[in-house]
Amino acid sequence: MKKTIISLLTITLLAGCSYFEEKEDVSERWPAERLYAEARGALDSGDYNKAVEFYEKLESRFPFGTYGQQAILDLAYAYHKNDEPDAAVSTAERFIKLYPQNAHVDYAYYLKGLVNFQRGKGFTERFLPIDESQRDPASSLWAFEDFSELVKRYPDSQYAEDAKLRMTHLRNILAEHEIHVAQYYMRRGAFVAAANRARYVVEKYPRTPSTPDALVIMAKAYKVMELTELSEDAVRVLELNYPNHPGIYEVREVLLK
Repeated sequence: MKKTIISLLTITLLAGCSYFEEKEDVSERWPAERLYAEARGALDSGDYNKAVEFYEKLESRFPFGTYGQQAILDLAYAYHKNDEPDAAVSTAERFIKLYPQNAHVDYAYYLKGLVNFQRGKGFTERFLPIDESQRDPASSLWAFEDFSELVKRYPDSQYAEDAKLRMTHLRNILAEHEIHVAQYYMRRGAFVAAANRARYVVEKYPRTPSTPDALVIMAKAYKVMELTELSEDAVRVLELNYPNHPGIYEVREVLLK
């Protein structure tokens, strides 16, 4: 009986040791090259949680050197793909601050813009047509500023052309958002606020698809406020630059009243 009890205890102890051995983090013994290879492999295969885990370990254990630098940049991208925008942006900013002369620092600027460009968009929103101008414009403004900084600092960057295209898209969205706000003020009878918002579009986002709509709102709002000269000025600009815009007829009807 005693032998049986001793045997059971021995088996239990061995099983416990085996359990702890299985739980041991073997990656703690890996060199920088192995950690980076595993992290990169996880990233390429779409296992972003695992990629983040390995990159964080790599940065913690080997903060200096080639692998340490690249780990920060890759970690920012892994955060982005893992839907952690704040962590992605802060990590990209940390890379810019630590390694401003790095050959890939332009990508860090681009990644910041890309993260903010897609911030708050779920999987379906990224692939289905949704009116982005109805959303909170904060992330669009941040993205525009990030891309603008990239183009300004690194005009010859391989990412500059894509950044410019995204900036054009963002300008259109931001202008359209202002039009929605101006139209809301018109419906509420806040004509001064409506005119100011519309004028902001004309001045801040000229030559966007929303510019003629802004001129229409200005003409209507000024007419209601009996600022006839300003209203007619808006109509003249509208007719000169957008002679086929349907809003011209609406404004003319308002002016004749």
